[in-house]
Amino acid sequence: MAVSDGEVAHHDVAIIGAGLSGLAAARALTAAGADVVVLEARDRVGGRTFSTTVGHDVLDLGGQWIGPTQDRVAALARELGVDTIPQFHGGKKLVERGGRIASYRGFLPKLPLVALAELGVRAAQIELLCRSVPLADPAKARRAAAWDKMSVEDWLRDAVHTAGAREMMTIATQMVFAAEPKDLSFLYFLFYARSGGGFMRLTEVDGGAQERRFVGGAQELSLRMAALLGARIRLDHAVTAIAQDERGVTVRGPRGKLRAKHAILAVPPALSARIDLGPARTPARAALERAMPMGSVIKCIATYARPFWRQAGLSGEAISTDGVVRATFDDSAPDVDRGGQAALVAFVIGDAAKHWSGNPVARRAAVIADLTRLFGPEAARPVTYVDRDWTQEEWSAGCYVGVMPPGVMTELGHALREPLGRLHFAGTETATKWAGYFDGALTAGERAAAEVAARLRG
Repeated sequence: MAVSDGEVAHHDVAIIGAGLSGLAAARALTAAGADVVVLEARDRVGGRTFSTTVGHDVLDLGGQWIGPTQDRVAALARELGVDTIPQFHGGKKLVERGGRIASYRGFLPKLPLVALAELGVRAAQIELLCRSVPLADPAKARRAAAWDKMSVEDWLRDAVHTAGAREMMTIATQMVFAAEPKDLSFLYFLFYARSGGGFMRLTEVDGGAQERRFVGGAQELSLRMAALLGARIRLDHAVTAIAQDERGVTVRGPRGKLRAKHAILAVPPALSARIDLGPARTPARAALERAMPMGSVIKCIATYARPFWRQAGLSGEAISTDGVVRATFDDSAPDVDRGGQAALVAFVIGDAAKHWSGNPVARRAAVIADLTRLFGPEAARPVTYVDRDWTQEEWSAGCYVGVMPPGVMTELGHALREPLGRLHFAGTETATKWAGYFDGALTAGERAAAEVAARLRG
């Protein structure tokens, strides 16, 4: 139980951030008997997950999917009683390229034969290359220095010779990272792919990272963890400074200050940069925070009276080199074939998200125009349309994840998880398995909690 010294409360651990990672850390430390307080700047828990009613169904405007080998989040969902449903992917997919739309089945899109063959070869090459990157320390890869100097765009330009294969790999990269190939270190790209079991797994539905959705939305995981933690969570409590001395930390914000023996920052580097850490912040940590921006994505959902694309034999999946929308998926209710709500989810990604940010009226028109071009005239008349511009979220600064441009991982990657005195770091960016995903957020929070618990015992 917290004790107070005058008006200053004292705790064992202060955790900054009530997303999946911060909540996982709080649960682990509470189970170990520590007195914990969780400070969240938003008026809600869940971080980069956000589930809300769209039409007459709860849908995700933030993180959404899980897939095979995301064992930690699957176990948590079972523990909390949050069910999952398969992501619908039956029927033909669409690919739009150079003003032409074609349908296809399977993983590889419809391309000229030479481009299709090269796409398969380069995808296999990526799988082989990523296996050579050590997850615990990617900088120890044999070619780490060379790979970290080049961007993914550099590799695509040098290694991929057909326009079709290069365009498809560009879209896949944009969708996985919510960033442009030019802005990603090739070493970071390979590490990230390996941490999720390979690049193909990250891009697939069946057997891949988009295999299942959460009933009631992914934020339900955080809501149920928060309910169990109760009054330990304080919403609307932004943190502006964390000072350290030989006895503990002082955490300050607009709502006051508190004392703790240790602290965990469960926010991405781009947000931790806003917090004054005083002399504890090393030059490497400061440089990392400056050099690791968030991805850029606007997630758009349109609901319809019926799933007309399914009735036309389409899965709802589409990728496009044209227009505003880079990819779409079916987002319908499980009972859509019995009158439940039909929906499509569309992603505006990377530079396009930056371009269309701050102009919601024009953006809506552009997104609906893209859906209409892809799926036909019925797509022009949604019952409901909503979108979430994560680049404008004050306490996210972007989505899905903080990314590393060329030159960052080998020089500064060690600072991601390296404690600064009594301050430890969580967040999905710090994970070595499923980095950037729900599973990585949970394991990172639990890893930081274990570090602090060992120090409390010691």
